[in-house]
Amino acid sequence: MNCIIIDDEYPSIQELSYFVSTFSSIKILDVFDDSLKALEYVQTHTIDVIFLDINMPKLNGLAFSRVINTLKNKPILVFISAYSEYAIEAFEVAAFDYILKPYSESRIADTLKRLENCASTKCRNNKMTLSKNNKLYVLNVNDIYYCEANEHEVFVYTKNDLYKVSSSISDFYKKLPQNSFFKCHRSYIVNIDKVIEIIPWFNNTYMLKLQELASEIPVSRQNILMFKQLMGI
Repeated sequence: MNCIIIDDEYPSIQELSYFVSTFSSIKILDVFDDSLKALEYVQTHTIDVIFLDINMPKLNGLAFSRVINTLKNKPILVFISAYSEYAIEAFEVAAFDYILKPYSESRIADTLKRLENCASTKCRNNKMTLSKNNKLYVLNVNDIYYCEANEHEVFVYTKNDLYKVSSSISDFYKKLPQNSFFKCHRSYIVNIDKVIEIIPWFNNTYMLKLQELASEIPVSRQNILMFKQLMGI
């Protein structure tokens, strides 16, 4: 895996670089104290993971992440911040993790391990292995209609079946092809190719109807702009 670090505090960059190099096989391609320059770099290089500070001049971390989420092959985002109050917003934009400064060695090591595990279990050749009734099934990811968070599990729905995965919905989202799946809500991922109707809803939000299913999937207000861009609305 390749990563970059975006932070306007040099000591923080040094410390995080040390942890990444010491506790993982993740390669640091570059570091940036300017988020606009980092954005240009991401658009011309293959990046797997971005460690991103929330409080950045010019373009803050949350605004940066919304741009990144429009890319076809978007990197995994790990937010780093001295402020806990932005955590909810970070996970709304599909953050893999949110790490507080000052850094805890064990906390960083745990995140790095999960990143490497995520990479190793990511679906290959559009296939994914999921469990149902204590059996394992190899599923074509194109057969997934939507996913729903349920406490410490993710419910994965196909046309006729329900599978359960022990994962956070943000972690599971990283394993799906980013050109077909969209995290439309903090609790839902939808297969864009299965959407047949977009219904205007309360507070300028939408409900999505999917082909062959009665279920309706919400699009949260935080994700409306990105959804409109994705669907050409």
